[in-house]
Amino acid sequence: MVLPKRKENRLTDYDYSAPNAYFITVCTLGRKNLFWKNVGAIIDRPENIPLTDIGIIVKNSIVEIPMHYPAITVDHYVIMPNHIHLLLQINTDQDGRPMIAPTISTVIRLTKGAVSSQAGFSVWQKGFYDHVIRNDSDYREVWKYIEGNPGKWFEDKFFIQE
Repeated sequence: MVLPKRKENRLTDYDYSAPNAYFITVCTLGRKNLFWKNVGAIIDRPENIPLTDIGIIVKNSIVEIPMHYPAITVDHYVIMPNHIHLLLQINTDQDGRPMIAPTISTVIRLTKGAVSSQAGFSVWQKGFYDHVIRNDSDYREVWKYIEGNPGKWFEDKFFIQE
């Protein structure tokens, strides 16, 4: 049986270790709601949403990304019930030269692995979504999307009622 060819997730011929900003979305395996306690309407700020134990592991792993990869900053993020959004930046040094950085795929793969290892089971679906930020306007739109995502949980394309 011949299976259909899987669509390529990444831009061809793009260096994902190049200095730039990247919008990343990673979903839980089976889109299972693992990260929020008492999922419901959100009227509070995203950082005040009570996280489950696994959600706390995810938060700690996100915050630790720059400790493991000094060339990378986490400019913004949100932990949703069954997915995360990250706005990652691969930086240049003070003279504008590229810093040595792993690819975005490596950062996400190792972060997902650390979370699953600490949780004791496979937390994530295979792969992730990425968007290479094109300009300041694109960056601001992504920031705004991340900021507003918790308040729109019931409209979210990843929403699953459990």
